[in-house]
Amino acid sequence: MPERIVINTGPLITLERIGCLDVVGQLPFEFISPAAVRRELDQGVVNGHPPVAPAWLSIRELATSVPAAALAALDLGEASVIHLALELGVPIVAIDEWKGRRAALAAGLEVTGTLGLLGRAKLMGLLPALAPLIDKALTAGIRYHPELVRAVLDAVGE
Repeated sequence: MPERIVINTGPLITLERIGCLDVVGQLPFEFISPAAVRRELDQGVVNGHPPVAPAWLSIRELATSVPAAALAALDLGEASVIHLALELGVPIVAIDEWKGRRAALAAGLEVTGTLGLLGRAKLMGLLPALAPLIDKALTAGIRYHPELVRAVLDAVGE
């Protein structure tokens, strides 16, 4: 059985913007999102953004409501990703936003993001190079700390 990851809206949108949804779908993971993430993606389409609906993404309803304290600090998507991971016992979440990453770490979860997923794809030979994709993301308005970019590129030998 593949390792499971609960993935947030941000990485899915970024992967779509840079044309890498299919590549990430080839990773040996089962990707799961809470219904709140699906609703955020659907609202994006209503607002004129391209659809993001990879076939490899499984949508799950939460068994219990997200705690109000989590919603005070995070948006519903991030809070739902963390809550679903904890409900299902999934140890890894894919979140790009800093507040969500910090909250996930505080909850004892392992955190990755778009760059981590793309780095894994590069190391597995699914991508010839990562730097052009990072440049594409930056051009599309996605922001990454330069030290993070350098660390990821170093980790994949670029």
